[in-house]
Amino acid sequence: MKKQFFNFHKNTEENKDNMTDDQSQGYEGYQNYRNDYQQNYQQDSFYPYGQQTPEQDPHKKSPKKRKGVKTVAAVTGLAVLFGGIAGGAFYGVNYLVGGSGSSSNQIAQADTASLTQVSSGTTNTDLTDLVKASMPFVVSIQNMSVEEVQNFFGGTSQQESTSVGSGIIIGENDTELLIVTNAHVVQNANTLTVTFNDGTSLEANIKGADSNKDLAVVAVPLDSISSNTKSAIKTATLGDSDALQVGEEVIAIGNALGYGQSVTNGIVSAKDREISGYDGTLIQTNAAINPGNSGGALLNTKGEVIGINCAKISDSSVEGMGYAIPVSEVSDIIQNLMNQQTKTRVSEEEQGSLGVQVMDIDETTAERYGMPQGVYITGLTQDNTDSDLQRGYIITALNGTTISDTSDLQNELGYYRAGEDVTLTVQSAGSDGEYTSQDITVTLISSQSNQ
Repeated sequence: MKKQFFNFHKNTEENKDNMTDDQSQGYEGYQNYRNDYQQNYQQDSFYPYGQQTPEQDPHKKSPKKRKGVKTVAAVTGLAVLFGGIAGGAFYGVNYLVGGSGSSSNQIAQADTASLTQVSSGTTNTDLTDLVKASMPFVVSIQNMSVEEVQNFFGGTSQQESTSVGSGIIIGENDTELLIVTNAHVVQNANTLTVTFNDGTSLEANIKGADSNKDLAVVAVPLDSISSNTKSAIKTATLGDSDALQVGEEVIAIGNALGYGQSVTNGIVSAKDREISGYDGTLIQTNAAINPGNSGGALLNTKGEVIGINCAKISDSSVEGMGYAIPVSEVSDIIQNLMNQQTKTRVSEEEQGSLGVQVMDIDETTAERYGMPQGVYITGLTQDNTDSDLQRGYIITALNGTTISDTSDLQNELGYYRAGEDVTLTVQSAGSDGEYTSQDITVTLISSQSNQ
């Protein structure tokens, strides 16, 4: 039997047409997308679709892996070698699901009232009006990041890379347009660029991300958006994903392969699907979810967003198995991310440090020993004697952003300067072995002092 791979794709212009299975890497669980987001295409996952890359209770056990689920690939978008982040508040998710919102909104909501495709018991298969009304709230996202690569002599160097995904305009506050996408689309970003349906591209900033739910919200300053673009774009209406029925028609819109917005359609193949490493259930669909579709919209025939596309099966013997995050399950998380303070990266010289020595508590270790997944503090440095942190604490969030491993922690600390206060959510074991959560305010020290 052919070996199956769990891939999160990244491609370069140099290797796009010359890939082999030997250049791919296999992965056991969905949680690895955070580390494997920068991997090259696997041949099987690229052909024939042209596929490409995509605060929970720490006591909650990871969902069981279903026997029928083979290899799941995140679908972030076409990556090209040689390829920062930065503010507001939100009116509330109720506005997104049909409320009137604020009268001062600068961006109109998409008109879905006349788009119902069912009449007299017969489904109208002409989806052109629905697509025309929906394109204005789907955007393309380009992520320019820097990664460390190992050279022939065993040393490392930094290399710029660019990847792409999609996003959905879901609201605004007094100063920002707010867009939801997948966490893996914006992971480790130095610079984010959002391209609207009228072709306008503007820099965006991360507000918050939840890697366990693979969700993130990014913001574009309203004063940077021209009046013409404001009139061309819309905010989406979130539908009720709980009301979906198996067999119901759905439409996927996203930046497939990085070529710009495209549309596919299909049906709801299944509901409440579980895949290893994802904390929750997903919608399964046979609508083509291609590389670059990550963070894009899965719509019902009313033009409502009922899912956020995130992954697909990657196996030469499988086709038509894509996955989307059901919006009804994550509306509270989206609202929390919208309300976070917008982040701006600081220089390495200014970056703050916790002054701790750490190790990862991964999903397997957490399940085996009944521990929360996060970053375990193994020791303290001499520079943080005023800190309330203690050896044995497990860090699970920083200023409301989920921390699942040291990569998450390092990435989040990149937004804060030495001397700034951050709030850490930590878990500690009691005498009965049960873990309890508490928030600790920590003043960051200079990262240079720990080197």
